[in-house]
This record gives sequence, C-alpha cells and structure tokens, in this order.
Amino acid sequence: MTAIPAGTFLMGDHFGEGYPQDGETPVHAVSLSDFGIAATAVTNRQFSAFVKATGHITTAERFGVSAVFHLAFRGHRSDILHRARETPWWFAVKGADWKHPDGPASDISGRQNHPVVHVSWEDANAYCTWAGGRLPTEAEWEYAARGGSDRMRYPWGDELNPRGQWRCNIWQGQFPVENTAEDGYLTTAPVKRYRPNGYGLWQMAGNAWEWCHDWFADDYYARSVTHDPTGPEAGTQRVMRGGSYLCHDSYCHRYRVSARSSNTPESTSANVGFRCATDRQNVAPTRQ
Repeated sequence: MTAIPAGTFLMGDHFGEGYPQDGETPVHAVSLSDFGIAATAVTNRQFSAFVKATGHITTAERFGVSAVFHLAFRGHRSDILHRARETPWWFAVKGADWKHPDGPASDISGRQNHPVVHVSWEDANAYCTWAGGRLPTEAEWEYAARGGSDRMRYPWGDELNPRGQWRCNIWQGQFPVENTAEDGYLTTAPVKRYRPNGYGLWQMAGNAWEWCHDWFADDYYARSVTHDPTGPEAGTQRVMRGGSYLCHDSYCHRYRVSARSSNTPESTSANVGFRCATDRQNVAPTRQ
C-alpha cells in the first residue's frame, strides 16, 4: 500500500470532455482523510495466491462464460456463444475466465505480472477483504490518480503522449478492427509498465478498468457529500475507473482521470480488474 495524504481536490471533468451519461460534472470540492492504495492493480500471481488460500470460485467460472475482445479470442468457434448486440467486438465466450483471459485455448503463462481480469465486483471485494483491505471509493481513486496535481487531464499531465512516448496502454489504430499496438500491447500489459504518477501509482490510466466501492449514479456529483464520499446508498451498477487497453478517442475517451464508467456487480470481461485500498492506520509510511 502507498500512503496518500489527506487533502481537498476538485473532482470531476475540468475540460468539458466527458460523456453526459457518465455524470462527470459538476466539478466539486471533495475533502478526503488520508488512506492507502495499492501501487498496482492486483496481478494474476496475487490473485492465484488468494484462490489457493481460499478456494474462491470467480463469477465467470460459476457462470461458465465471460466477455472476450474479438481480436484476442483463442479457442474453437463453438466456444463463442454470441456477440454483444450493441458492441459486436465483444464475444461471450464459454470457458473464458481469469485463468483463460482470451478464451479456453489461452492461459496466464507469461502473464503473472499482468492485472487479473474477468473478475466481477464481487470477486474484487472478496479479494480485498481477504487481503485485509477494501476497494477504494471513487473519490479516493480519482484523488490518487491525480498524483498530487489537481487539474490534469491524465495522471502525468495534459498531453496524451508527450514527446511521442506512450504513457498508458490504450488502443492505437482504427477501433475495433486494427490495433497497431504502438504502446507495445494488444491486450493487457505488466502492471509496472510505463511510469508511475506523482504518488508512485502505476497505470491509473488504461490497461484494465478498476472496480471501485461505490454504486454508480449519473447525478451523484450534484448531491455528493464533501467529506469522504462513498457514493449513493444503493444502485444497480458499481463504478469502474481508469479505462482499458480498448479505449480510443473515437469510441471510449475514458482514460482521463475524471472519467467514469459502471457495470453490474456480477459482470466480467477481459479488460476489468481492480486494486485495493485501506484506511490510513493500516499503511506503513511512504518511503521518500
């Protein structure tokens, strides 16, 4: 865990770039107590230790199906149960899960340091509880992602690829048919690829979406409490933050620090993972 100091920041979309249905406005002041957050997303190696210790069976394993991006699919055509109607680049794949991220003919060999994916909010919450932590609140996530700077577009600044260097794992090319992989990856990257932000946190943009504690509501910012908000009291979908390797400005410009998305707690796919957080008293001091 990395210790994050208490502070006040302006939460939300400062640039008017968000999607209206995501509810990134109004920009509003939020004060947070100090807390801790993991420097990286939970990896396949870490999740394997959790499964070995607890016998946990993930939602995707119980359902027997999860969503895989069409260009990454590995398996027999009969493993594809159907395509998503509104997003046909997603296959519903029989046998896809955290151990088989691209389909039943794939595995996590060589991906031990990649983020675990095909995990539901329920799986993520179970892991964090086992590890002695919790999922970060949405406000904690954004504050941490900003790395100590209040008004930046990305965790590193306002320019997507300064000096022509990619700072995150997102889509390059023509979505969804051609990914030139200029950043080095078609799907997930190791969790310590690229550079950490000002708080020493890796990949707070791109790679894999990260579940947060909060229920999602598109009007929540207009009624949020100002100190340590934890989201609406109830809902049907949980907040996800950070974007993924599939984000592209022509389709999903949600790799900005203010960007929000959501899905139902039992949903799983090949581009959703998580990182853990904890209350401050459980965090060792950050090395300076």
